[in-house]
Amino acid sequence: MIPLQTTSTGEGVDITDAEFWQGVGAFFVQAGWNLLAVAGIIVGAVLVVWILRFVIHRVVGRIVNGAKNKANVDDTQALERSPLASVRLVQRTRTLGSILSNIVNVTVVIIAMLLIINVLAPTALGSLTLLTAAIGAGLGFGAQNIVKDVLNGIFIVAEDQVGIGDVVDLGLATGIVEYVSVRVTHVRDVNGTLWYVRNGEILRIGNLSQGWSRVILDLSVATDSDIGEVEKAMLDTAKELAKDPKWRTRILEQPEVWGLESISGDALVIRLVMKTRANAKDDVARELRMRLKHTIDEMGITLPALTAVMPSGLEGAQRVRGANPPKTKPTQLPATTERAVWKPKRTPKKPSTPPAGDGSGTTPGGTP
Repeated sequence: MIPLQTTSTGEGVDITDAEFWQGVGAFFVQAGWNLLAVAGIIVGAVLVVWILRFVIHRVVGRIVNGAKNKANVDDTQALERSPLASVRLVQRTRTLGSILSNIVNVTVVIIAMLLIINVLAPTALGSLTLLTAAIGAGLGFGAQNIVKDVLNGIFIVAEDQVGIGDVVDLGLATGIVEYVSVRVTHVRDVNGTLWYVRNGEILRIGNLSQGWSRVILDLSVATDSDIGEVEKAMLDTAKELAKDPKWRTRILEQPEVWGLESISGDALVIRLVMKTRANAKDDVARELRMRLKHTIDEMGITLPALTAVMPSGLEGAQRVRGANPPKTKPTQLPATTERAVWKPKRTPKKPSTPPAGDGSGTTPGGTP
């Protein structure tokens, strides 16, 4: 039997030494303070995130409720039937609110993690800085397109360049905007194809639904027509449309005849223009074409034969109903009446006369 050694050696620790227990106590005290510091950092981060998200939601709610109260509606679905500016304001505010909330979450989490690492391992931040620099450089080359898309999308939304329901020309796609986010924009073209356009690839935006629009009609008449008379008739027809109570609220300025646009061997092209509201351009153009057709028919002018034109690209987008969808009344169908069915007329058969001298004893009708 080897007696228990009470003195410290190079291979063991003397648990009866006071310095040993002082070191253990200092370790637990330091660990306790570190845990309290980590808990304080986490609680502070959660509190900061809650306060900032509350402020963001409060601001977004005030803007949205202000738009609803101004439009005298109770919900967003009813707001879609109110003026377009209120709808665009709500969409833009909610999008920016979600973006700010995500930025706050990511920023606070990163700062809290750095503070916790600094508390637990103060010497690790130096090596972590080099590691994060290397990772950041690698992600910078790989995710630079994503960063470009997000930054460009934030400016597009903040500056209200496009909105849901707008008819736009993005260069890459042309049609109605169905969805706008900070990375991609969804555009439905005139053929029904849904295009996903990255915001970083958008170099220019042509919005056909903001401000005002101009109806441009080129009327082709025969080469022997009186140009002055035709121009006067076109201008009078357009002015009558501008004075109509149904259409005058959609027309911003008096119509103008810009004169002879082109001359060819088959026709003379005369241009008529009219400034309208952006969402009423198609309706005014169709009604004006119909009235011009009646006017030309009354004048006895024959329109030259033209080739069929299929709209595509920007021309096709101008004919797509965007933020102002068509509202039509149900077509009243006439009462269905039973149609007469043609049936062949049947003629009675003539009785056949028996030959002379036949003693069969039958009557002319064929009965015995």
